Amino acid sequence: NIIFTMEKEKGNTSRRPGSTPPPEGPPASKYSRLKSAATSDQRQPGPSHPASEAGSSTDASSKTAGRGTSRTRKLVNADLLNSRPVHVQTSKKGTGGSAIKLQANFFKILSAPDWCLLQYRVDFAPEEDRTIVRKGLLRLHKEKLGIYMFDGSAMYSCNRYQNVSKTQAMELFSERNSDKSKIKISIRLVGDLTKGDPHYPQFFNIIARKGLEHLRLQLVGRNYFDAQARIEIPEYRFELWPGYQTSIRQHERDVLMGVEITHKVMRQETLLDILGRTHNNARGGDIQGACKAEVIGVTVLTAYNNNTYRIDDIDFSKNPTSTFRLKKNETLITYMDYYYNQYGIRINNKTQPLLVARLPMRDRRAGKDELLYLIPELCKATGLTDEMRTDYKLMAKLATFTRLTPERRIDRLLHFNKRLQSDPKVVEEFSQWNLKLDTNVVEIPARVITPENLVFGNMKQSATQTADWTRHFRSARLIVCTKLAEWILIVPERIRRDAHSFVSNIIKVGQGMSFRISQPQIREIRNDSAQSYAEELERVLSHTVPQLVCCISARSRADVYAAVKKKCCLDRPVPSQVVLSKNLASKGAMSIATKIAIQMNCKIGGAPWSIDFGMAGLMVVGFDVCHDPNQRGTDFGAMVASLDRGMTRYFSSVSSHRSNEELTNEFSINMVKALRKYSQMNGGKFPTRIVIYRDGVGDGQIPYVLEHEVEHLREALAKLYGRADMVKLTFIIVTKRINTRLFYNRRDNPPPGTVVDDVITNPWRYD
Repeated sequence: NIIFTMEKEKGNTSRRPGSTPPPEGPPASKYSRLKSAATSDQRQPGPSHPASEAGSSTDASSKTAGRGTSRTRKLVNADLLNSRPVHVQTSKKGTGGSAIKLQANFFKILSAPDWCLLQYRVDFAPEEDRTIVRKGLLRLHKEKLGIYMFDGSAMYSCNRYQNVSKTQAMELFSERNSDKSKIKISIRLVGDLTKGDPHYPQFFNIIARKGLEHLRLQLVGRNYFDAQARIEIPEYRFELWPGYQTSIRQHERDVLMGVEITHKVMRQETLLDILGRTHNNARGGDIQGACKAEVIGVTVLTAYNNNTYRIDDIDFSKNPTSTFRLKKNETLITYMDYYYNQYGIRINNKTQPLLVARLPMRDRRAGKDELLYLIPELCKATGLTDEMRTDYKLMAKLATFTRLTPERRIDRLLHFNKRLQSDPKVVEEFSQWNLKLDTNVVEIPARVITPENLVFGNMKQSATQTADWTRHFRSARLIVCTKLAEWILIVPERIRRDAHSFVSNIIKVGQGMSFRISQPQIREIRNDSAQSYAEELERVLSHTVPQLVCCISARSRADVYAAVKKKCCLDRPVPSQVVLSKNLASKGAMSIATKIAIQMNCKIGGAPWSIDFGMAGLMVVGFDVCHDPNQRGTDFGAMVASLDRGMTRYFSSVSSHRSNEELTNEFSINMVKALRKYSQMNGGKFPTRIVIYRDGVGDGQIPYVLEHEVEHLREALAKLYGRADMVKLTFIIVTKRINTRLFYNRRDNPPPGTVVDDVITNPWRYD
C-alpha cells in the first residue's frame, strides 16, 4: 500500500541556500518529522515566536513578530512532515511523455558556496521574561555580533563566532534600564540551521517582507499592495490595488521565492454608507436583521492602521459615545475620544452602531480581547458583493486588469524583480546576509503526456493536444445513448422565444449523437424569482415524475439555482438541468446545446465517451469536504466511486459530520457501500486496485489523515476482502489552492497533460 501526497506548493525557489539532497525518507506508509537544529531540551521554555528581532539595520517590524506559539507548531506539522513513500526516495521523476521546458513564477535565492545559517541559544542572568527587554539588551552588542535575528531565546546569524560552541559560551553584559541591573548574556552554539527546521524558511520570508516594506508597499491583511499604482473604476465606486503574494520555501535543490500577482478590490463606500442604504431599503421591515445580513461576513479595511477584519456582528446597543477601559491604565474613554487622541480622527456620526469583529486565536493568545469593536464610518468594504459578481459588465471590466496573459504576467514579475534589484535598501537587506535574488524566473523541466484515445459509440479518437474534442460529436455517437421521451421545460414567459429556439437546437444536435430527444412539455412562469420556479416545480412534480426537468433562467442567480436543485434533489427527486437564456442566443448556441445535450443524456443514465483503460479491476474514488458557513460545526463529506471499467457509472454518497472521527467513520462506511455496489455490477468481483483522490485536506491535517483516516480505511478493506493484500490502495491528497503559475515559451500556457515533478516541487512530498 502506497501513500502519495500530490501537491503544488506556493513558493519554490544557485550554491544556493539549501542546495542539499532531500533527507532519507520515512518507513513504508508512515511519515517522519525532520530534525530541527534546536531540539526541545536545548530551547528554553516560553513563547516560540518566529525569528523576528534583528541586529544592525534588520530589526523586524511588529507586523512580523509576536505570532504566538501556535504558528510555530503549525509550521512544524506542515513543513516538517515527510510523506514521501520509500519507493521514490532516490527519485520521484517520471519518464513518460515528451520533454519540454517551462518557466514558473519563482526566483532563486543565490548565496556564496560556503553560505550557512547558524542558530545560537541566548540565556539571561538574572532571568528576564519580557521578550522586548531581551531584544533590547542584546541589541546593545550589535557591533560585536554583526547582523543577526533574535526571537527572544534563539538567535540566527551567518557569523561563526570565535570560541563559541555547544559547551563554551560567549558572555556579554548589558544594563537593564528599568532597574539599572547588570545582566549577563550567554550565547551558545546550537548548530547549523538545516532546511528541515521551521525557522529556515521563516528567516528568508522575514527578509523578503522587509524588502517589500522598503518598496513602500502597503500591507493589507497578509499581502502587500501598491496603493500608488491603484486603478480607479469610478462608475462602480471602487479601486483596484495591484499587489504581490510572496513565499520563500526550500524546494528540491534550491530555496525559491514564489511571487504571485494579485489584486485587491477596495470599495470607496464605508460600512456606514452600506448601513444607511440598507436602512432606507428596509423601512417598515426588520431593519436590524437586514443590516446584519448585509455586512456580516464582509472584510473591511481600517485606513488608520491598514488592518483588515471580518465583520461577525453588529452591536446596536453601542455607538461612538460608548465607553471602554484602556488596558494600560484602566481609564474609561469613549470611542470618539480614543480615535481623536490616538489617530487625530474626528467621528461625525455619533449614533451609528458598532461593528463586532472576532480576533483570531493567535491575537487572543497574545493577550488581546476576543471581540474588537469598529466604527462603521472608519471601515471601508473590500471585495465584491454577490450582486457585483452577477454584473457581467463589471466583471468584464475587472477582467481587463486582473486576467493577465502569460506574457503580461511574466513582464509584471520581472518588473517586480527589477524594483527589488534597483532599490538600495532592498539590495542592502539581502547583501548583509550574503544573499542575492536571481534576476530571472526559474526554468524547469517538464513532460507532456501522450493524449489518451477516447472511445465513442462508433469510433476511437485522440483527445488531441488541445484536449478539446467537441468537434468530434459531428460524426461520433455517444457511447451509451438513451431516449428522452418525457421531460418538462420551465421558462419565464418573457423569454419563451429563447426556449423554443433552445428546444429546436437541442433536438437537432441530439440526432447527430444518436440521442433521441422528444418535444418537452413547456410550462411558463410569470417572473424569474426563485419562489416562482419552486412553486411551479412543486405543481408539476406532485402529479408526475418526468425523466428530467429543465429550467431556463434569465439571469445568473444563485438563489434560483439553489431553489431548483433543492426541489429536484431533496423534495421531489428527479434529474434537473438549469440553463442561462443568454447562452441560448449567443453565436455559439449550437456548441452550447451540444454540451447541454451531453449532460442531459448522462443524467438519465447515458454516457458520452470513455477512455481505453489498460488496467482491469480499477476503482477510482473522489472525496471532498464542504464547510457550510450557515451550519457552524457541521461539515459535509461527498464521495463518488467508479463502478465499471469504462468509468461511466458511479456510486455517490453525501454524509454530515461534526468531528474528524465521524468523517473517518462515514468515509469508511461509504467506501464499503461503494465496493459492494461495484461487486453487484461486476459479477461478484471486488476491484483489485483502488485509487482515492482526497480533497479538502490542509497541510496540518495530513498527519491525521495518514494515521487515522487511511488506517481506518485499510481495516475496513481487510475486513471486507478477508485479507489486506487482496487490494492495492493508492491515496492521493490533492491541493488546489496554490499560487504556482507555469509558462511555456514565456508567452503561452503549458499544453494539456503537462507534468512537473522537479525543481519547484517539495522534496519531502511525492508531488
